[in-house]
Amino acid sequence: MTTANGQRVLVTAGAGGIGRSIATAFASAGARVHACDIDAQALNDLHAQVPGITTSVCDVADRGAVQRMVEEATDVLGAAGSIVVVMSSLAGRFGYPNRSPYATTKWGLIGFTKTLSRELGEFGIRVNAILPGAVDGPRLRQVFEGRASITGRSVAEEEAAALANQSIQRFVDPADIAALVVFLASGAARSISGQMIPIDGDSQSAS
Repeated sequence: MTTANGQRVLVTAGAGGIGRSIATAFASAGARVHACDIDAQALNDLHAQVPGITTSVCDVADRGAVQRMVEEATDVLGAAGSIVVVMSSLAGRFGYPNRSPYATTKWGLIGFTKTLSRELGEFGIRVNAILPGAVDGPRLRQVFEGRASITGRSVAEEEAAALANQSIQRFVDPADIAALVVFLASGAARSISGQMIPIDGDSQSAS
């Protein structure tokens, strides 16, 4: 297992879903973790589950709130580290029918990652993007239920259709994404920067 002893980690949207898995994975690997999220109750639940994780309530769309959160994180963790990991998506690799605003933002994160890696490399800071496919969990189930209500197909049929374009016939476990992030932040990945790393079961399209 990759260890993160002594690392200082800030996780945005860290109280639920992928972010929560990342926060708990780093804490389990020995890192000091500060998580922020808009959901105060979810942050309380996270802290109760993993008492060593410190938290801040923050809406990242609010510039002032972000500044306050960063100050809080710096007070707890100290100075910034040498890694930024950007969360893009399968929609940052392919066109995504009927989801153009979402796909546009995810492709934008690719340019953001590439640019930051060039700007920050001289300071020893690595920047990579992760591109998850369909991630297992309640949110994905809601998507399939919504599609089923429109198409008249069953939820199981919608799931099968979504998996049909993948070599690995299962949805992505958030724990697998967290393990990838911990690896990218480790010394074993010290030569990896400016990369777009899919974790999607070898999906051939976004749908």
